[in-house]
Amino acid sequence: MLDFRVSTFIELCRTRNYTKTAENLHMTQPAVSQHIKYLEEFYECKLFSYNKKVLSITEQGEALYKYLITMSSDANKIKAEIKEMDPSKRTLHFGATFTIGEYIIPKIVSAICTEYPEVNISFIIRDTSELLEELKKGNIDFAFIEGFFEKTEYENYLFSKEKFVGICAANNPIATEVTEFEDIVKERIILRESGSGTRDIFEKILYDNNLSLSNFSKKYELENISLIKELVKENKGISFIYERAVEKEIATRKIATINLQNFFEEREFNFVFLKESIHREEYKRWYDFMKKVYDNSK
Repeated sequence: MLDFRVSTFIELCRTRNYTKTAENLHMTQPAVSQHIKYLEEFYECKLFSYNKKVLSITEQGEALYKYLITMSSDANKIKAEIKEMDPSKRTLHFGATFTIGEYIIPKIVSAICTEYPEVNISFIIRDTSELLEELKKGNIDFAFIEGFFEKTEYENYLFSKEKFVGICAANNPIATEVTEFEDIVKERIILRESGSGTRDIFEKILYDNNLSLSNFSKKYELENISLIKELVKENKGISFIYERAVEKEIATRKIATINLQNFFEEREFNFVFLKESIHREEYKRWYDFMKKVYDNSK
């Protein structure tokens, strides 16, 4: 159990505002100030400073924040483990971004059910930023992340490399042509919502080709991958997605990959958890088990 003043410090790091922190923690603003003063005296350094009336975290404060986030997450897991000493009540908490969650995790969960029937599972699908926040809060043990994240801040292991492709309906004329990026902007682009891994990757690809989403006059933004695939099959637009998510549709010739000139994109799926976690070895064992399941399913 961590000192209650640690919770105040972590919340202030998140809000950068004493008043908002007091409101979120249901305490007075002077109490927040007292907690921070105590920690500054204990660690013998300034944790926060004001620059033109804007609250900033000092270098020492940033370092302490990273340590305490991991400790807080570990404390939550320890609490859960003590509560679940009965093996039949043990729960594995983890999450994944959408493509991984829909097209890779089902086989892994099935394998866990077979090999570890006593383990309960709590699994969530979120975008990258939300999963990283859930890790910091200690709500999940580890996450499968597609797309970009700050690798230096997390323990991470490469899970797989996946091909990222443009897709269109099989009866779309561009399905049989060699196409340049300047040509696809004439099509309606159907893409995931802002913050998703596939959206971030696609926007970077456009940037590398001197384009942006503003070059598309027709756009749909959808959260559901299945809906995106259905619209593409019906020739209502094109999309960019991991090939893993459209393997069946390509095999049955309902969807085709767009043959873009000088284009080949491969991205990492990563297994991620907090640095310096006392549960590192356990998480590594789960990684080894899950990767073996995935590699054998190809």
